[in-house]
Amino acid sequence: MAAKEVSLGSSLLVPSVQELAKDPLIGVPPRYIRSDQDPPIVSDTSLVPEVPVIDMERLVAAESMDLELARLHSACEEWGFFQLVNHGVNSSLVEKVRLEIQDLFELPMEEKKKFWQEVEEVEGFGQAFVVSEEQKLDWGDLFFVTTLPLHLRKPHLFPKLPLPFR
Repeated sequence: MAAKEVSLGSSLLVPSVQELAKDPLIGVPPRYIRSDQDPPIVSDTSLVPEVPVIDMERLVAAESMDLELARLHSACEEWGFFQLVNHGVNSSLVEKVRLEIQDLFELPMEEKKKFWQEVEEVEGFGQAFVVSEEQKLDWGDLFFVTTLPLHLRKPHLFPKLPLPFR
């Protein structure tokens, strides 16, 4: 029996923000201006809240699990992300991956086009979950790829990726 085809969604293709930023800009293009959000506070860092930190050791320890699960729930609900500490991954590996990701985003556009999102896909280089031409966009590019479970992988992406990502 063949594996059921699963879709993570689709996305309209949009220009690379890195490429847009290379051209002389008089201002931020309107599609990237988020008037529905408060502007970021950059001058007074005392008012900027700290990113939530989740401790993996506390998350798996019986005596602290409930409290840490509540903190994890809150971080996901209120922030959408968190910093994970005491996860057991060697810091040199984390740094190596960070540098390889930085190298990926610094590739020339011609190289990045090899693993650009395809029509009706969310995986690849670009922006995810763009559903209309009027939708406000984030001022940033991303690279999204599913690695597990194996049946969800997009095999066309892997041979095109720089060697560290294969």
